[in-house]
Amino acid sequence: MGDVQVVEGDLTRAPDVVAALEDCRRLYFGMSVSPHYLEAAATVAAAALANGSVDLLVSMSQMTVSQMDLSSVSESSQQRLQWLTEHVLNWSGLPVTHIRPTVFMENPLFSMLAVGSIQRDGTIRLPFGSARTSPVASRDVAEVVTHLLSDSAPSRHVGRVYELTGAASRDMTAIAGEFTALLGRPVAYVDVPYPYWLEHDLKPLGLPTHVQDHIATMARLHKNNRYDRFTTDVRDLIGRPPSGFDALIEETPALLTS
Repeated sequence: MGDVQVVEGDLTRAPDVVAALEDCRRLYFGMSVSPHYLEAAATVAAAALANGSVDLLVSMSQMTVSQMDLSSVSESSQQRLQWLTEHVLNWSGLPVTHIRPTVFMENPLFSMLAVGSIQRDGTIRLPFGSARTSPVASRDVAEVVTHLLSDSAPSRHVGRVYELTGAASRDMTAIAGEFTALLGRPVAYVDVPYPYWLEHDLKPLGLPTHVQDHIATMARLHKNNRYDRFTTDVRDLIGRPPSGFDALIEETPALLTS
């Protein structure tokens, strides 16, 4: 592996981004949930255009974008920003590839809320009803991004959209069964009424307003079955099936001893 140079900076400050992109030809853009997401994306696009030698920009988006248009009103502010980001990057004329993961296993819905209630009393408390979902592991998404950026012929990916899901779409009762098998003890799904869940489960996490709004919206859209999605893109790109919830358990070893 070659040397790695770490450059600290602010993605909304053009001088920082220009410095980070010096001598770079392949880029990955992604950042955490933020009200500054679109500003950062536009700054990166402008810097990449000024660079003049970029042959691939892989951009993190999300699955919800595939179901949105100008008249959409049910999504979160963050989802709207990512929808706009895809358009801005496409308009830039840069050689862009969009990746659209469905919900991450490491999203607070699972990594904080589900894991927390499993540790407390062997339940998964979420307001999803009987809806289905297909969480994807962040390590699988990272491997996809690495594959795209290291491809010897990156032009084959330009203009493509890859939608990344887990190995199957299933309801939360089935997911609770997966945790039961992996942990060797009973885990049950409890369908919590959405208003109660907002007040007693989500708000106590003390998340920033923009993030809380996004997580609350994801939960509501889950209940509306908006995350019932499945593709083979992970397997097709990296040559192996998507990870299961064992990936989340490996990152949360306390679950094995609770």
